[in-house]
Amino acid sequence: MRTSAFFIRAAAIALLPLALLAQSPAHAQATPASAPAAVASDVMTPPAAAAAQASSQKAGNGGGSVTSTDNPYGLEALWKGSDNIARAVLVILAIMSAGSWYILITKLLEQSKMNRHARTVDLKFWGQPTVSAAANALEKASAYRFIAEAGVAATNDHGGLKGHIPMADWIPMSITAAVDRVHANTQAGLAFLATVGSTSPFVGLFGTVWGIYHALTAIGISGQASIDKVAGPVGEALIMTALGLAVAIPAVFAYNWLARRNKAVMDEVREFADELNAVIVGSAGKAA
Repeated sequence: MRTSAFFIRAAAIALLPLALLAQSPAHAQATPASAPAAVASDVMTPPAAAAAQASSQKAGNGGGSVTSTDNPYGLEALWKGSDNIARAVLVILAIMSAGSWYILITKLLEQSKMNRHARTVDLKFWGQPTVSAAANALEKASAYRFIAEAGVAATNDHGGLKGHIPMADWIPMSITAAVDRVHANTQAGLAFLATVGSTSPFVGLFGTVWGIYHALTAIGISGQASIDKVAGPVGEALIMTALGLAVAIPAVFAYNWLARRNKAVMDEVREFADELNAVIVGSAGKAA
């Protein structure tokens, strides 16, 4: 019995290399020699199997050291494997995204400042004796002060050919021109958001088409058309479309949100302009 057990263990150890080869990725398909190796592995005792497994792992890891490999399908691989045109598309998308977020943040700060100025008007403007004194009570960067000063300037600049225009028409014209300038300032940057929201998906799509063409050309030159050679480059090219959508969607949302907030801000500005016009025209310019 001891002799039989000894020969069984010896046969199992002798067939161990075949079992390891059958389990390796290079021999994914079963070979005729793998069946005896599997039988021998079942016969091995647990200590022997554990020792064989530990020795095989040590040999596969190069003496116990684990080496890490870079991700061949990430954004870094996309940048390294792209040509100048694909990299230019990535840079353009990055500029579009950065510009959209910059405009969103700056316009929100600007709108918040205008809302604060509107509250200041209710507290400091209407209680003054004249429009000039009321304008001086406001902040220098206030749009409301700019409109009030335009109304005061209109009463002082009503000579020459302008004197033929009735005061009741000249004052509203001047105040309306000032309101239009304020409205133009609030609209600054929204055209860029609209452009980014409408064009960035197509920029990303162009990058995808060019990346797929570049990848398929490289695959055709190499002569290797296996799935692992095709999936990586083509998948990286499709990332361009996703990046284009990632740039466009925030820009569209930002445009709609800022346009709605601008409307609310300009409603308050126009209301102030109408009241200011009524004060100056009703007093025949004396309140200015």
